[in-house]
Amino acid sequence: MNKAILIGNLTKDPELRFTPNGVAVCTFTIAINRPRRSENQETDFINIVVWQKLAERAAEYLGKGRQCAIEGRIQTRNYDNKEGKKVYVTEVHADSIEFLGGRGGEKREQQSQQTDSSADPFGDPFSNAGKPINISDDDLPF
Repeated sequence: MNKAILIGNLTKDPELRFTPNGVAVCTFTIAINRPRRSENQETDFINIVVWQKLAERAAEYLGKGRQCAIEGRIQTRNYDNKEGKKVYVTEVHADSIEFLGGRGGEKREQQSQQTDSSADPFGDPFSNAGKPINISDDDLPF
């Protein structure tokens, strides 16, 4: 069985590319802190690869610093670099991604909030801070 479940934060914005056949592939790296056993915090940096529609969603909604949960499989590959040396790569190919809270992605979140707030009849819940909301007893469901 080959199954990996990881939760971490993106180290930079995801990179979305397309194969010559038009298949989307998104790559990014997540940082995962190891449990602290000493005063020095150790962090692992795991390369993630996402394919097809999920790759497009990841590129759209994830950003540097954003926390996510990845479920997938570990895959290894190798190639010869420009110097002729063999390079081994280990990465996780994601089957599913949960977009969690956390830092980052502010730019994308702000853009989506700006477009969504105009459609929301209540707008930003904090923009009317301190102002009363007019709700009659007829509006309450109980």
